[in-house]
Amino acid sequence: MSSPALLPVSSRRLAALSPSSPVSFYPHHRATLRLSEKFILLLILSAFITLCFGAIFFLPDSSKHRRFDLGLQDVLIPHVEQGRPAGRDGSAGPQGGGVMVHGGGEEHQHRHREEEEQLRKMIRADHERALEEAKEKLKKSKDQIRAEIQTEKNRVAQDLKKREGKQLPRVPIPKLVGINNGDPGDPETREKQEKIKEMMKHAWGNYRQYAWGHNELKPLSRKGHTTNIFGNSQLGATIVDALDTLYIMGLFDEFRDGKEWIEKNLDFSVNAEVSVFEVNIRFIGGLLAAYYLSGEEVFKQKAAQLAEKLLPSFNTPTGIPWAMVNLKSGVGRNWGWASAGSSILSEFGTLHLEFVHLSYLTGDPVYYKKVLHIRKLLQKMDRPNGLYPNYLNPRTGRWGQHHTSVGGLGDSFYEYLLKAWLVSDKTDTEARKMYDDAMQAIEKHLIRKSNTGLTFIGEWKNGHLERKMGHLTCFAGGMFALGADGSPDDKAGHYLQLGAEIAHTCHQSYDRTVLKLGPEAFKFDGGTEAVALRQNEKYYILRPEVIETYWYMWRFTHDPKYRQWGWEAAQAIDKYCRVIGGFSGVKDVYSSSPAYDDVQQSFFLAETLKSQHKKPQRLHSNRDPCHQKQLPAPGPTGYCTKRTACNVLTTGPERKWVLAFLLYKTLLPTSF
Repeated sequence: MSSPALLPVSSRRLAALSPSSPVSFYPHHRATLRLSEKFILLLILSAFITLCFGAIFFLPDSSKHRRFDLGLQDVLIPHVEQGRPAGRDGSAGPQGGGVMVHGGGEEHQHRHREEEEQLRKMIRADHERALEEAKEKLKKSKDQIRAEIQTEKNRVAQDLKKREGKQLPRVPIPKLVGINNGDPGDPETREKQEKIKEMMKHAWGNYRQYAWGHNELKPLSRKGHTTNIFGNSQLGATIVDALDTLYIMGLFDEFRDGKEWIEKNLDFSVNAEVSVFEVNIRFIGGLLAAYYLSGEEVFKQKAAQLAEKLLPSFNTPTGIPWAMVNLKSGVGRNWGWASAGSSILSEFGTLHLEFVHLSYLTGDPVYYKKVLHIRKLLQKMDRPNGLYPNYLNPRTGRWGQHHTSVGGLGDSFYEYLLKAWLVSDKTDTEARKMYDDAMQAIEKHLIRKSNTGLTFIGEWKNGHLERKMGHLTCFAGGMFALGADGSPDDKAGHYLQLGAEIAHTCHQSYDRTVLKLGPEAFKFDGGTEAVALRQNEKYYILRPEVIETYWYMWRFTHDPKYRQWGWEAAQAIDKYCRVIGGFSGVKDVYSSSPAYDDVQQSFFLAETLKSQHKKPQRLHSNRDPCHQKQLPAPGPTGYCTKRTACNVLTTGPERKWVLAFLLYKTLLPTSF
């Protein structure tokens, strides 16, 4: 007979205490739980743990917000004072527009306390109003509430349709001289140009075949590819990014294919979290460039629709935009890895040119005001050693980690200051002064010479100079040359020479590799110069910055070595990065048989391969349209964006547009 202990718990019984008991047995109180009961308890416990973790990770961090009841001076919402601009120390100046005041001395404490009390009253009033509205809603029936919700949804949908169908004002587009006339004189140069064009056709054709509509191409896997900067949606980043390259090269059938896809498929009303910076330079910049080149209204309309989707990213206490924004909900956030939830200098500082153009094209001053506010805020902030740190907290308006670089995280901020001055016909002296001051600090603290005389730009980290230079930093050689004219204290020759030295250093970083392609970063420590040491810095992902500097130096000096260096880079890319399904980055430029990363970056078509099929006479607009129409507020004007051309050979193109000449125009004879 089986032992009772072996029976199921639900079947066990205990014997009666005595034979005389009225009943022979009674149910035993179970020592354990049934499996279903255990499962229910486990679910309850899991839900509780999830709730706790949610509270930890997703509720606001009170340490980063202002505690009004404690009267702290580190304000979350900066004081905006009309008519009294503050100096760098926060003291009041004579007259001017609204300025941001952070903290301040004792003379501001009384005003801050008054502001705190006003804010408390406003918050209480908002809460009371919300409670009253909630009470009124609860008095209504379910059917009434459903009807109101449906009415509101219909109204929002109608507003969206009206905005999308709204006709933007027609603005004059200047004739861009030199887009499609003239050929290089000698057959050798013409042959090299045709080779670059063939590389573009190879890259585009494989994308068209294997990844059409996806953001990028995986050329080895022969399928679409995307990254978190584009969210989880198929936005056709390569199509938009490459349009102006196709047009300039005369690939008009391919250009029409891209235009047709954009008309039918490019929709920004998607639930996708995207990088504000990347979407601005690749999509808004690409669409504006295509519009200025072709005059097709669809590109202007799409650019305006996307720009409106980016505006919620500016809804921060300081007006410094979030790094990411959801195109559908408008909710923004910053990268988790950025210092203390900070925004990044090269991201919020690389919106100015495109947003000024958007105000011109749409007639809406909001875009111009957003980016001008960023500049005004930066002007009023103290900078350690005169340097702009790469991180700025959009909640508090305070710098994050004191890390300064002219490469990643900082680069295009300085570029946009210079070009804002250039495209304003050199009237935006505010931008020029910010640029000059920054260059002075950079030259003092970041630029050094190696033991063998190579000039490099290091990175400043918490008071220490790291003797490392990134591939992204190599664009600065061209920037120094472009900004030489107009330099203070007659230092034009000095900055042109500095640009040449940076170009030489970056060429050495290419020449000292097996593939003759540059690494992502290279060191200047001890006996190591212009060479990458870490494995994770030895890759090349089809970047354009070194070739960009070659073009600038060729344009300003006409030294044939720069044109030759550009051609050598093109040959190396074609030899080592070309695969049957397109072009791929490589993981180790010091290996004779490197592995591929299997990504054809959209900027490879938009920047590295961008060129012009025929020789320009003078690529510029005869008159800047922003000088014909008054912008909503005094300040920088101009026609160029990061992707378009304006006064290119007399003042300078925007970074992405200048790459229209990089590989292709580098091959032109000196007569251009």
